[in-house]
Amino acid sequence: MKIAVFASGSGSNFSAMMGAIRADKLPGVEVALLVCDRPGALVEGRAEQESIPVFSFQPKQHADKLAYEQVILQELKKKQVEWIILAGYMRLIGDTLLEAYQGRIINLHPSLLPAFTGKDAIGQALEYGVKVTGVTVHFVDAGMDTGPIIAQRVVPILEGDTRETLTKRIQEQEHQLLPEVVRLVQEGKVKLIGRKVGVQ
Repeated sequence: MKIAVFASGSGSNFSAMMGAIRADKLPGVEVALLVCDRPGALVEGRAEQESIPVFSFQPKQHADKLAYEQVILQELKKKQVEWIILAGYMRLIGDTLLEAYQGRIINLHPSLLPAFTGKDAIGQALEYGVKVTGVTVHFVDAGMDTGPIIAQRVVPILEGDTRETLTKRIQEQEHQLLPEVVRLVQEGKVKLIGRKVGVQ
């Protein structure tokens, strides 16, 4: 199964995916491309170290989302990408990619959706004062973090937690959960029926 990882930042989840592949925890999965919307982001260096092709672009250099997603789609087709994995990609996916990869785009989000969608979900959880938050992997639809949920992990918020301490614990769960879901997808064990996701 050829996948493309979309990321905008440091790429810790990209590295977790590559580590799982090296450890033979994802047999049959190949990262064929990294797509990054922030040229120079740390994730690009991680991909280069892994000898993974990088497609980097600046959205402002394109007329609109349609224009840059058409360019992305061409790159995905060149690499014969079958699934898109969003791992810290900070842009909404538009109709071009949603239609081409319907039911084959998943996203990792640092909260227990549907709570705390959008940016700074960790900060939102701390400010709201909830006692637990977590990690969600879900299918992507046209909304912001509104797609059908595949899997979730709970992360308790401890007394005295800061953004840094909570982020570290959430990332530990992200690095485990995302490769696990990709493995289930590759094995054909994830079935999307309407809004419900069945996991064997």
